[in-house]
Amino acid sequence: MRIDQHTVLYAVIGHPLGHTLSPVMHNRAFEATGVNALYMAFETKRLEEAVNGLRGLGIRGCSVTLPFKSAVMPLLDDVDPLARAIGAVNTIVNRGGRLAGYNTDAAGALAAVREVMEPSGSRVVILGAGGAARAAGFALKEAGAALTIANRTPEKGKELARALNAFFAPIDDLRGIPADLLVQATSVGMHPHRDRCPLDEALIQAPVVMELIYNPRETRLLEIARRKGAAVIPGLRMFIHQGAAQFRLWTGKEPPLEAMEAAVLAALEHP
Repeated sequence: MRIDQHTVLYAVIGHPLGHTLSPVMHNRAFEATGVNALYMAFETKRLEEAVNGLRGLGIRGCSVTLPFKSAVMPLLDDVDPLARAIGAVNTIVNRGGRLAGYNTDAAGALAAVREVMEPSGSRVVILGAGGAARAAGFALKEAGAALTIANRTPEKGKELARALNAFFAPIDDLRGIPADLLVQATSVGMHPHRDRCPLDEALIQAPVVMELIYNPRETRLLEIARRKGAAVIPGLRMFIHQGAAQFRLWTGKEPPLEAMEAAVLAALEHP
């Protein structure tokens, strides 16, 4: 990778960022496609100053992660209708100082599900009510799935259920609720707490289980689901697909999916 006066800068902002593999994925994509660009991680709690920095430094594009996906929206010049409907932005495109926000998590989640099953007509239980849950829920609802939102905080879960015209259930009270697909959209089990599982083992009953956490590659939830005979969708699949959608927005080029996945896998195997 060459770095010179023509190198275009991309970034991810959020807090914390110790777990992020976005730089590994996107820098490999730039290298594989011959794009003279560099992607860096900027851990910050100062969102407004960070957004102003994108304009001031001419940073061409930016990923947005926790806890800023919703808070960043009022600071942007334009917000894509899909991102506005979801209520979260995870991607910023800088067009000559005008910042536009997008959500690629929804497309990434749907693409990952469709590698294993067709969601139309299916019954889906989503654990969590944060930004990732909203994005996955919106995508699956638009694809024709019937949703149940399960969350430990009833108020937040019920709010998301209303927004998606879905049912609500307490996260520990899922027994008897039929599901073709279980989507795990909380942070429980994320590195370094890989031994934790958001559900009691007896409640993991769906024939397909999707994890939105990608680090570790195999969470405790996925281990249990595999042992019980379920088909699993690792969080890595959504991560790669949402990153691919970001790459298209930033460069207008087709993303090198295999190279991106190989880079992330290598980083997970040799941290």
